[in-house]
Amino acid sequence: MSTVRKWVRGGLTAASAVVLVAAMTLGATGTAHASATGSSPIGTFDYDVRGMGVRVPVGCFLTHTIKGSGKRLTSEFAGVDCAGLAATFVRFCNWRIDFSYADTDNKAYRTSRGSTHPECKGDPLRRAKPQTLPTYGKACAKFFVNGKLRAVQCHYITR
Repeated sequence: MSTVRKWVRGGLTAASAVVLVAAMTLGATGTAHASATGSSPIGTFDYDVRGMGVRVPVGCFLTHTIKGSGKRLTSEFAGVDCAGLAATFVRFCNWRIDFSYADTDNKAYRTSRGSTHPECKGDPLRRAKPQTLPTYGKACAKFFVNGKLRAVQCHYITR
């Protein structure tokens, strides 16, 4: 595993714990003035991989981080972190992470669809390119497994 990926993973794991407590207190959606990190729980679910049933237990979270100022996003990434037994046993197959953007009227104007990864990973991660959004609103990360939406985490982007 590369040094950068280890650093990102470590940051996501540490941020997940801090943000989970904040999310329980403040809600899972945050306002991004300069940067923001938030986590949303991934509920338990079952899915099939090549004819074999897989169960994902509780204990996994979609963590989404954006950095920047105003409508300028200098960094955006999202990944899945798991805790407890889920961290040891859970692998996600046929996964993808999309980034979507909506204006202040909640009208979606852009979706950056991620690649579907057929391999099974315990720590899916995706980065977006730096960009300047055309309008204020919200930026969301969406986690899919086998084509089904499993978690969403959003940040409001305001002045």
